[in-house]
Amino acid sequence: MPDQDPDFFYQWDSATIMTTSSEKTFVVIMGVAGCGKSSLGFRCAQALGIPLLEGDDFHSEQSIQKMRNGVPLTDTDRHSWLDVLARELQARQSVGCVLTCSALRQRYRDQLRQAVPDLRFVFLALTANQARERVAARPAHLFPVSLVASQFEALEDPSQEPGVLRLDATAPLETLEADVVRWVRAGALDGSMEVLS
Repeated sequence: MPDQDPDFFYQWDSATIMTTSSEKTFVVIMGVAGCGKSSLGFRCAQALGIPLLEGDDFHSEQSIQKMRNGVPLTDTDRHSWLDVLARELQARQSVGCVLTCSALRQRYRDQLRQAVPDLRFVFLALTANQARERVAARPAHLFPVSLVASQFEALEDPSQEPGVLRLDATAPLETLEADVVRWVRAGALDGSMEVLS
């Protein structure tokens, strides 16, 4: 295979289709704990041919200890974390990336949007009960079940914001991946491909 032009992104499916883009792709996979950000982010990054940034990897040690102890993060905690993520996004302007980040409030999302024009968000929606069940099933994770309620208290539904695709987090992972990749390839920023009513 010839060397890949940096402006070409390859998505291989059953038809082995190659698509191109003159813009670098930046997508945030967002939602409360347990919605499946990491799993979907990994698959989308592979499908789109761009790096994956795991937002949880950039929390301060203090924030990690707070979460492990069942203490919700404050806006101050999150602001410094989002500053770090914004810098990481800017450092990848030449390649694009998929970022996993809860991005619960609009001002958190706006903080990231300041770093990258036309930043896209995929909102993985699920109920509080579904989130608690999923978090309880991963005991080794730093985020305890007791903090799920605080995430829903902080969550501001982004569905009406530009550049947001809302999806049912309980759908099969391969379906979610296909929906995200198709939306990104279509180039629409109005969330018109929303599949969750």
